[in-house]
Amino acid sequence: MIVGNGEVSEAAAKVIDAADLVIRFNDCRSATDIRCRTDVVAVCNTGRPGKAMLASPDWRNHFAVKGASEIWSVRDPAKFAEMRAPLAVSHPELDDFCDDYTDGFEAFARESGKRHVIIDRAIHEGIDEALEAYQPGPYVVPSSGMVVIAEALARYPDADVAIAGFGHVGWEWHPFAAEKKLVEAMISAGRLRRLDTNFSEPQR
Repeated sequence: MIVGNGEVSEAAAKVIDAADLVIRFNDCRSATDIRCRTDVVAVCNTGRPGKAMLASPDWRNHFAVKGASEIWSVRDPAKFAEMRAPLAVSHPELDDFCDDYTDGFEAFARESGKRHVIIDRAIHEGIDEALEAYQPGPYVVPSSGMVVIAEALARYPDADVAIAGFGHVGWEWHPFAAEKKLVEAMISAGRLRRLDTNFSEPQR
């Protein structure tokens, strides 16, 4: 189960908690009750979000973060280091966007007994390539949600992968309209399910 920060129904929440693996994002807004299951917290490990999380005792002590066994850093440090100079020209307002806090998340994971995973740049670049078919227009990077979907499908190729709480809206420099089309194509191909409209347990 990959759970975005959008609305999740009570019926969906029960199915999520029964899954074999539950992935949430950043501040785990989708985990509204201490009973909500969280196995992986996928974090934006660069820029202001990464800096804010590591500096926040509330984040470090959040029940979902404390309960997770893995932290996934969604941005490959080498990829974002290469993006810094081009972004300084195209988007000078994003001067801290590529600031890297991966080492901080590695240290946090080690100190709290969690596994730390850095999602490889090949996942990011594969999404960029796949999005071309859906005319994304100018954008900076794929969303963390899209990166994690692609990583989960690659990491667990035989698993029943489902998403919930994905509204495909947010920061203006993510290609959300194209990402929604890509996700729908994955669903049509049988690679992914959207739990928001299908609350039944998969047949085993």
